[in-house]
Amino acid sequence: MKFGTKAIHAGVHPDPTTGAIMTPIYQTSTYVQRSPGDHKGYEYSRTHNPTRTQLQDALAALENGKHGLCFASGMAAIDCIIKLLEPGDEVVATNDLYGGSYRIFTKVFAKYGIKFTFVPMHDAEAVRAAMTERTKLVWAETPTNPLLHVVDIRAIAEVAHAGGALLVVDNTFATPYLQTPLDLGADVVMHSLTKYMGGHSDVVMGALIVQDDELHQRLAFIQNACGGTPGPQDCFLVLRGLKTLHIRMQRHSENGRAVAEYLRQHPRVDKVYWPGFESHPNHQVARQQMRDFGGMMSFVLKGDKVEDAVAVLEKFQLFSLAESLGGVESLSGHPATMTHASIPAEERRKAGLSDSLIRLSVGIEDAEDLIEDLAQALG
Repeated sequence: MKFGTKAIHAGVHPDPTTGAIMTPIYQTSTYVQRSPGDHKGYEYSRTHNPTRTQLQDALAALENGKHGLCFASGMAAIDCIIKLLEPGDEVVATNDLYGGSYRIFTKVFAKYGIKFTFVPMHDAEAVRAAMTERTKLVWAETPTNPLLHVVDIRAIAEVAHAGGALLVVDNTFATPYLQTPLDLGADVVMHSLTKYMGGHSDVVMGALIVQDDELHQRLAFIQNACGGTPGPQDCFLVLRGLKTLHIRMQRHSENGRAVAEYLRQHPRVDKVYWPGFESHPNHQVARQQMRDFGGMMSFVLKGDKVEDAVAVLEKFQLFSLAESLGGVESLSGHPATMTHASIPAEERRKAGLSDSLIRLSVGIEDAEDLIEDLAQALG
């Protein structure tokens, strides 16, 4: 089954009671049982909910996985994964990653005796050098947020598995339309469904997708025990979003290319971070494991002055200045003071994240209008 067909049909089925083609919103907390323990597969909606079940099945199908698990946010999904670990365990993570991931690693879980090491993960040898006998997890983003490095998933999977560790890939920027990490050796795929998968900036949710039955059971136990699960209304919204994921990602990628090319030739722009350029240091890896290059990018102005970046951000009219990404509308952001403010300035600069860096989430508007907005903002 081709991806677009899967996006619309896989994992979902008409309601058996009414024939409704759209999955109903099962707005219920509990379920009547015929006799103690004799029920229809549902007891309590923190544990299972029919709307959530169909979303989890749909996500698993799109990622070529077997099991999906949904959470009230992407951070709740990350929280679930790290709770697989014990004091003394170690994690090797990419040094260019979402600020919220860095925050939960270093400010929440580090105090429980879990050690986190951050390395440039587009270099597989740096990962290998950082691993020890206590490394239980390797955490990758690809493309990374916000510098758009591309991690060779197959190479990192080999390194992780050789050391007895699981590989988790945050696939939020790419979505399964652009890449399927489980096919390349990842053990867990993580998503902030808030972003491209929902696609309309109207829901906050996260997800994990796995192949292994035992790993799924461990994660599902934590999901239920800790309770960070989403409500059925949010699950319905993401199910609706998935049905147009393929056509939205096509347009995001087309517009992304047009915007990146425009920025690259603009006299005020010093550097554009976008994996579709042949000059991108990881371009060949991106070509091998991605189907296109997406609509996320970052750029730095000549002179690298924060005040110049702020002036541009304030002039945008279509690129709304806001947290998040992946919606149908174009967004702009200043990672140093917004999405990555929780990472110390010294660590940001060490990873190559300039304080004047501007991140763009290119939407699905007409590309000509987006370029006109860039032109007037850059002046």
